[in-house]
Amino acid sequence: MLLAAAPAGRGRAIDAASVLPVLAAVPPGVLTGTATATVVELADPLDPQTVLTRLRAAAASPGPLVVFLAGQLHLDKRQFLPHLALARTTTATLRYTALPWHWLAGELGRRPAGSTTVVADLAADPDVWQRLTAAPDLLHLGPGAHLYGRVTQAPRRGEPATPDYLRAWAELWRAGARPPLPALHAEAAVRASAARATAPEQYLLAPAPVVVPAAPAPAPAAQDPHPAILAAAMAGRHGEAAAVAAAWESEALRRHGPRSAEAVHWTEVRADLARLAGEPARSCELWLAAAESRLALRQPADDPDVEAAVDRAHHQWERIGDRARAGAMAPALVALRERVPGRRPGALDALRRRMG
Repeated sequence: MLLAAAPAGRGRAIDAASVLPVLAAVPPGVLTGTATATVVELADPLDPQTVLTRLRAAAASPGPLVVFLAGQLHLDKRQFLPHLALARTTTATLRYTALPWHWLAGELGRRPAGSTTVVADLAADPDVWQRLTAAPDLLHLGPGAHLYGRVTQAPRRGEPATPDYLRAWAELWRAGARPPLPALHAEAAVRASAARATAPEQYLLAPAPVVVPAAPAPAPAAQDPHPAILAAAMAGRHGEAAAVAAAWESEALRRHGPRSAEAVHWTEVRADLARLAGEPARSCELWLAAAESRLALRQPADDPDVEAAVDRAHHQWERIGDRARAGAMAPALVALRERVPGRRPGALDALRRRMG
């Protein structure tokens, strides 16, 4: 199901329908990951009941369901619930002319677990944006659906935003790439962020890691995500950077397993992102996990990568302001320091003195 919706006129914050031709050019079976598929397209629908009827019919059909959604979100000021604006939606008529998000959740959330995927590219008004950053489950669709998406702040004036995230999904597929969904999500987020010189802040939506079919072996490799992740972190978009790194870690775990150099690498990336975000306790936990994983991979205690992981865990531990949390993490750090003393003389003794 391809659904693109936005108000007509000056209320339009995203040119939602512009992505439909690109998505429609992708073979339907590729969109759903099945041999054949039926496509239902709704471009700038007028009435929420019409959308609900089409959505209900699609949700009732057997087999996998994939919903590609481009549009803009507004908050109902009476019930404080997000709504997807439709063609006739205005601020005054939101409750009667927009599609309540919980209608979407109600129809999709009842489907069998793992049978439904929603890929969304959304612009949010200031009220929705504020609530989303404070309550990440605001757009939760229930246990039956996996949601991948990007939410940006709706532009206050000027040209409407473009659904670059959804466009990137389509372009990757049209180029012949068939990576699993977590990798597609991460790559699309990187491309969407780089699509404009002054890209808006984006909030990324992704489910917990799931088991997905392996991609074919002739599939093209995705571009290096590290520069865009670092750029997001350095610009203060720490949630975005962490979400993209977590998506790549999930893919590394799926492809190579938890005891792999690839998975350890992404744990270390996330540890450094936590440092940049000013979260020393989280950074310490991740560096400890990385060090343990490297030792489990039979890397010796004097391996430079093992020593670096323990040194960085120690460094971040010293910056934890919460004494109770630092105390709870200290035994694991001491145990590692006993195995990996490092090249700084007296590091273990200094750690024990601080604990005392």
